[in-house]
Amino acid sequence: MSAIAKDQASALVPRPSGGVTQSVKDSLVVAKRNLIRMTRIPEMVIFGLIQPIMFVVLFTYVFGGSISIGGSTDPQLYKEFLMAGIFAQTVTFATAGAGAGIADDMHKGLIDRFRSLPMARGAVLTGRTLADLVQTTLTLVVLAGVALLVGWRTHENLGKVICGFLLLLLLGYAFSWIGALIGLSVRTPEAATSGGLIWLFPLTFISNAFVPVTGMPTFLQHVAEWNPFSATVAGARELFGNTMPGMPKSVTGAWPMEHPIIASIIWSVLIIVVFRTLAVRKYRSAAT
Repeated sequence: MSAIAKDQASALVPRPSGGVTQSVKDSLVVAKRNLIRMTRIPEMVIFGLIQPIMFVVLFTYVFGGSISIGGSTDPQLYKEFLMAGIFAQTVTFATAGAGAGIADDMHKGLIDRFRSLPMARGAVLTGRTLADLVQTTLTLVVLAGVALLVGWRTHENLGKVICGFLLLLLLGYAFSWIGALIGLSVRTPEAATSGGLIWLFPLTFISNAFVPVTGMPTFLQHVAEWNPFSATVAGARELFGNTMPGMPKSVTGAWPMEHPIIASIIWSVLIIVVFRTLAVRKYRSAAT
């Protein structure tokens, strides 16, 4: 295609106007569309709840009396140690759903329809990630109720507990941008689901989520304590008041474990900035 023809074709594509305000409006419209779609397919929400609930029940009653926490195998101590890890795993596993949803829209040609509208280029992805954040919030609320039923308790005031959940949701939102990039980089929703999960398993298990890092080999201790997932888990535990007496914050002296709340926020913001930039760039090139 000649340069003149390209200019003529690009001139036919409506351009968004209104700057940041228009971008916010467009993002909210796309988020509303995705939320309506979720209500019309309730099995998406139901199946999204089953897995984390199973993890809560299985880890609590299968491993609860066999893992030493602070020198004790008291099941109640393990429940309080475990739940922040389960919550963090739940919000990050939503990455696969975000990637699959965007890959499905690409596969069906919906993205091309959005491109024909005068809307901000990043609004499609921002709207999708915001809708996923709402769904993740609902899942987290239900999961917290299940955790309370099996004996999990917090030991801080309500404000700190809410901040703990917000810290978890910030990590989940950050990871949804990784899912968005994966969804734009593969050809099918099935590939996006696989690609969104395969790297999450080592990330979540080489961490402080389910067992103390003291029992890991030395090189894995370093990996676990510099893992952004571990920082969020440790920060949530601190805000929930679920820190274990007698357990050091860090085995290797890693800064993120000594300052987990600050480290978690830094990690999450950094992931959002990097992967949102890459995802929007990929969206523009994939949709042209």
